[in-house]
Amino acid sequence: MTTTILIADDHRLFRQGLAALLREQPGWEVVGEADDGQHAIRLAQALKPHVAVIDVEMPNKGGVEAAQGIRQVSRDTRIVAVSMYADAHYQERMRQAGALAYVLKNEAIDDLVAAIRAALCGEPFKSAALVRRDAVVSVRSAQLDNQELSQRERDVLRLLAQGHRTREIAAILGISPKTVETYRGRLMNKLGIDNLSGLVRFAIRAGLVSPEG
Repeated sequence: MTTTILIADDHRLFRQGLAALLREQPGWEVVGEADDGQHAIRLAQALKPHVAVIDVEMPNKGGVEAAQGIRQVSRDTRIVAVSMYADAHYQERMRQAGALAYVLKNEAIDDLVAAIRAALCGEPFKSAALVRRDAVVSVRSAQLDNQELSQRERDVLRLLAQGHRTREIAAILGISPKTVETYRGRLMNKLGIDNLSGLVRFAIRAGLVSPEG
C-alpha cells in the first residue's frame, strides 16, 4: 500500500527539497504541499493523507492550529512536527494538538523518515537531539509565542515596551493597576521572561513595537 504524505512549510526550497527526499522512500508518495497552516488544513481535508509533516512556525495558522485543524478534517492523518526550535514548550503544545513526532530541521533526513515510520505505527518520536540534556535550553520563537498571547496581553505588553508605567497603562486600557500587574506576571510566565528589559526585547522581535519605540 502506498503511504501518502502532505508537507506544510512556508519555505519553498525546504519544502520542495523535503518532498524530493521523501519520494525516494519505497512506497511513499508526497501528494500535497502547503505553504501555510490554512492551506495545509484544506489539502488534508481533500487528500486525507496518511501523514502530514507540519512546520511548527507558519503564517495563517501556525503548526498548533494546523495540527488541530487537520485532526478535525482528517482524523486518521498522523501528524509529524518539524521545527527549528527545540524548546520543550513547543514540543508539548504540538503533542497536545495531536502530533506524534517532533523533529528538528537541522537533523538528517533519516530522523524524519524514522519519525514518519513511528507515527504510522502510532508511536511517539523525538529527534535524538531532543532527548539530550543540552536540548532543554534553546532559542524560542517570538512569532510562535506571540500567537499564544491574548489581544489584551499584547496591548499590555506593547504599552510596557513603550515605556508606560502601570497607572498609565491602567488609564489607557480602562482597567485597574492591579489588573495590569496581573497581566505583566502572566506575560512573564507565558514567555519565560523574568524582567522588563526581556519583555521589551520580546516585543521588538514579535513586531509589537519598533526598536525606535
